[in-house]
Amino acid sequence: MDKHWYKVFVAAFLEVFWVIGLAHSYDMWTWTSTVIALIVSNYLMITAGQVLPAGTVYAVFVGLGTAGTVISEIFFFGEPFQWAKVLLILILLTGVFGLKAVTADQSREGVDA
Repeated sequence: MDKHWYKVFVAAFLEVFWVIGLAHSYDMWTWTSTVIALIVSNYLMITAGQVLPAGTVYAVFVGLGTAGTVISEIFFFGEPFQWAKVLLILILLTGVFGLKAVTADQSREGVDA
């Protein structure tokens, strides 16, 4: 797997933190951490999107971030568990990994990253 895809996965992981931070931050430190996670997450996604197909990068980023946020809210913040949510997350992740699977792993020529 291309190193730029790792950037997308790390960006999606950080997206979970900043999205949760938007809902649960309560003081200067939690807001600062949220903003830092947001900036780093978007930076990684943008730099990966300059080399990989931008549409696929964004779909993977948002799909994984959404799934991670919903799962985190269920496990850590008391969001009610529903089988329908689990099924929809599985469908979402199937689509995300399907997009990744059919997208060529070739970096654009002439772009250093």
